[in-house]
Parts: sequence; structure tokens; C-alpha cells
Amino acid sequence: MEVITITGDFIKLDALMKFASLVASGGEAKMAIADGLVAVNGEVCTMRGKKIRPGDTVSFCGQELTVRNHEDP
Repeated sequence: MEVITITGDFIKLDALMKFASLVASGGEAKMAIADGLVAVNGEVCTMRGKKIRPGDTVSFCGQELTVRNHEDP
């Protein structure tokens, strides 16, 4: 499981996928999310603007990310 550190309170799902290099572009993220290929906290998510907050887990194509805040130890 990879840990992704963010500086704000949240990051949108499509932006996280691009930031973490799970996809090459925002368009690719949009398609993967719309096709139901992405899970947030174990549940399929089709909302590309879903706010991902510290502690959330995102899964895509066998890869799993956990988001944390830069202020967390």
C-alpha cells in the first residue's frame, strides 16, 4: 500500500489518481472512474469529484493508496 501525502483538507479523486501516477491524464482518470474501476474505502465510486480526505483508501487496478495529511506524524 502506497501512502500519498496531501497539504490541504482533501483532494478530488480524479486529481489524486493523476497526482499518484495511477493514470497518465485527467481524461483517463475520468473514464476509469465512470467505468466503475475505482474503489474508495472498499466501495466502487463513480464520482470523479469525490473528496478524498486523510485516512481514505483508494484502489485501482490492483494498486492501493492511503491518503494522509502532511501534518500527521
